[in-house]
Amino acid sequence: MKELVIIQKGEEKQIAYVEEGIVKEYYKEVEDKQRLEGNIYIGKVEDVLPGMQAAFVNIGEGKNTFLHIRDVLPKRSNVTGNKEEDLEQYNIKDYIKPNDMLLVQVKKDSTKIKGARVSTYIQLPGRFVVLLPENDFITISQKIEEQEERERLLAIAKKEKGKRKIGIIIRTAAKGVDEEKIQKDIQTTIERLEKVQTEVEKQNKSPRIIKKSNTILEKILLDIADQKLERIWVNTKEMQERVAAILKEIHEDLKVNIEYQAQGLENKYDIQTQLEKMENRKIWLKCGGFITIDKTEALTAIDVNSR
Repeated sequence: MKELVIIQKGEEKQIAYVEEGIVKEYYKEVEDKQRLEGNIYIGKVEDVLPGMQAAFVNIGEGKNTFLHIRDVLPKRSNVTGNKEEDLEQYNIKDYIKPNDMLLVQVKKDSTKIKGARVSTYIQLPGRFVVLLPENDFITISQKIEEQEERERLLAIAKKEKGKRKIGIIIRTAAKGVDEEKIQKDIQTTIERLEKVQTEVEKQNKSPRIIKKSNTILEKILLDIADQKLERIWVNTKEMQERVAAILKEIHEDLKVNIEYQAQGLENKYDIQTQLEKMENRKIWLKCGGFITIDKTEALTAIDVNSR
């Protein structure tokens, strides 16, 4: 049985993905209003620096963000993007100028010293696809290897894309899924994209947020719920309602029991004990020996001690 255990403690959420009572994945999320990564904004170009092939963009979040020409140029390849481009042949001033209003997405959060890094390449994830506005391609996850299935998925995406100028990435989760479900996901994600584009077209010329990124919980539910998830455990009524709302939005046809247990949820399946063992640098083996695992900045060292 595959289950998700979500423990809410104040602003902190502990999320454990469990298979047959064994913790397979564990996440910890703290509500952080300062987290910008993945957010989509209307930003105002404050300054363009040809020497750096970059610009500083005001998104209304304190420090100006950094936009490199690599994240401005039209993509030359669906696979490598602009990584192989000779950037010296371009001038960023030919693409943007001060006071331009741009639709950007945060790629990397700010630090104490630097502002966030942004890109004009927008990505909107759905259940089975990811949409990229202002692109014109369809690509399929490399993890889907069967040629017949790749051709089936490509045909579905082509039909839904039509003449729209959007890029479509078909996710691994689409493998073997009914055509109707994939079509609906593409349509729903396109509707979300159209809402973003409607905000862009408004005459408001001030920097502002258009769409907040998914939380860790939302990303997990998006990715895991299709893997035959049978039950979700929560320790607050508020979380029960929130999970139900998220599932309804992204997995309308999914039937998963959401169970409420106010006390002792961290002891279910000895989750706390399992986590403590996972964090222990010394792991005992059945033969009586043990291994130690030490993580450093450059490498992970594993030492085997036998008897």
